Amino acid sequence: MPAELVANVVVAGVLTGLVYGLMALGLSVIFGVVRVVNFAHGEMMTVAMYAATVLFAALKLDPFLAILPAAAAFFVFGYVLQAAVVNPFITRPEHSQFMLLVAIAIILVNGLLMIFGPDAKNVQVDYQLDSIEIGKLLVDKPRAYAAGAAVLTALALFAFFRFSLIGKAIRACADNHLGALVVGLNVKHLYALTFGLGSLCVAVAGCAMVVLVDVTPPLGPYYTLLAFVIVIVGGLGSMAGALLGGVLIGVSEALAGLFIEPSAKSMFSFGLLILVLLFRPQGLLGKRA
Repeated sequence: MPAELVANVVVAGVLTGLVYGLMALGLSVIFGVVRVVNFAHGEMMTVAMYAATVLFAALKLDPFLAILPAAAAFFVFGYVLQAAVVNPFITRPEHSQFMLLVAIAIILVNGLLMIFGPDAKNVQVDYQLDSIEIGKLLVDKPRAYAAGAAVLTALALFAFFRFSLIGKAIRACADNHLGALVVGLNVKHLYALTFGLGSLCVAVAGCAMVVLVDVTPPLGPYYTLLAFVIVIVGGLGSMAGALLGGVLIGVSEALAGLFIEPSAKSMFSFGLLILVLLFRPQGLLGKRA
């Protein structure tokens, strides 16, 4: 196997993995603060992918430009969903939360099927087949742009949580819910903001991913499962772990497609998951409970 081919495949896996990581970052943020697992996460990403295809078909809006309106719309959607639907279930048993979010996921998938049908949709941009030459590496422009959007969004989110007053308040809610209530923080509002931010991550990842793969409604459950694998590998609740897990899954899938066959990529992802659960159950960057 030529070394240049392997290097190109690894780079492609890293770039795709960064988009995976941003998707999983949204799931990790929501769980880390609200302590609710969003079982409709992948379905929301699929909705974002369809939104990008609609904006491209109707307005010829590049998916990377569609990130801005999609991110704003998904932030509002996530905020309202948390405040109006999810928040009453915060103190209920976990199985109630599970059933609620699974029901939302099923509604989203079937809604997409009713509106768009089962056929795959895609976006064909002018630079779809262009590449960037770096020495002996050939990097696909769409993949590079998608990874760049993911990295910029992740950095902005890191900076928001570390330096802004609202971000620090959200971290305080995550660290000590009762203490946040005692000092007068509006925890319900901060939880809704967090859910909105997690949904924003999904919107950016969806708009970026639509230039790489065709979108169909059944992709939703697949991406939900993939996001779970990534956050467990990286460490549930760890933002940096979500990105690291995404990169590892992206590279493992790329190498599996190269050395075995594309259909074997899930086998490698779940094999990595099993190894992490066996030797480091808290995830690579997670903290032991």
